[in-house]
Amino acid sequence: MRKLAGLLTALLLCATLSAQQRATIRISDRPHRPIDTLDTDRAGVRLVLYTDNSFDYINNQTEEWCRSDIYTSHWDTLRIFAYRDIELKQLPEEMELKLIESVDDYHCPVMGHIISRYGPRGRRNHNGIDLGLKTGEPIYATFSGRVRYATYNTGGFGNLIILRHPNGLETYYGHLSRINVKVNDWVVAGQVIGYGGSTGRSRGPHLHFEVRYCDQTFDPQRIIDFATGNLHYSTFVLERKFFNIRSRAVEGLEDDDEGLIDPSKIAANTDSASISQAIIDEVERKDKEAAAKAAEEAAAKYHTIRSGDTLGGLAVKYHTTVSAICRLNGITTKTTLRIGRKLRVR
Repeated sequence: MRKLAGLLTALLLCATLSAQQRATIRISDRPHRPIDTLDTDRAGVRLVLYTDNSFDYINNQTEEWCRSDIYTSHWDTLRIFAYRDIELKQLPEEMELKLIESVDDYHCPVMGHIISRYGPRGRRNHNGIDLGLKTGEPIYATFSGRVRYATYNTGGFGNLIILRHPNGLETYYGHLSRINVKVNDWVVAGQVIGYGGSTGRSRGPHLHFEVRYCDQTFDPQRIIDFATGNLHYSTFVLERKFFNIRSRAVEGLEDDDEGLIDPSKIAANTDSASISQAIIDEVERKDKEAAAKAAEEAAAKYHTIRSGDTLGGLAVKYHTTVSAICRLNGITTKTTLRIGRKLRVR
């Protein structure tokens, strides 16, 4: 009856408008009322159509999930980290997490080569993995869940989406060129939530992908084989020791393959274009250049000019040459050395 009432309302609105008004009415002026629902090929998931030509997904379990502690406790849509009051030592030694019920509950976020892995990166940590892509490639929700964060982040992520899933995991999708969802939206696995790009602190188009539990990060390769796009497990035992930045997934994962998913049963979704080798090479080259520059800066030595200092004297003192000092500072032998100026001598 509710569906029929919505449809009749929409028809009545059109009937009361003149032909000219109907021709010029904007979509944004149309009432946002549900008029129909359609079944999808996912069990329990339906598509709702609205009078303003928009649509949304509903799940038989969505309302129940959204009332649960997962989506009411620590639900912060303005800040990246929502579990600031929970320390690592408070988490259990092991947590058994159900990742999927069926093959439709998972989708690889994007098919691309890993160009930067999880772990320490110079003076900071790399808390996820970087997957190469072309700007504009669709990014998919890895699992079904609710959007907790969807905006531009000034801390380096650029356009960032954070999805929280019913098992408590959160997945992060950074450096997007465009965001396709808003906070509190419910999304299903495989839904396009945004498009790849290079926003924020990024040296080229790629997806920065993280998996976290209570803000604690672990290597995404523990659950996903990004070479094939396949999921390793249907149920995953998350150990507290995995939250160490140096605790990385190994190729074999476990000697005992109990719980591993048969790859033939969950095929990778390969409908997005793969990154070109040229992009991969360029990103890797820039990463190496940045690392070399950081190492050079760390080894640099400076001297503050005092009365009586000369280029020749500095060269002798620091076991270098006048030409090397000139080259490092962009000066010549005729440059006046002003007291208080800092010169790089090594």
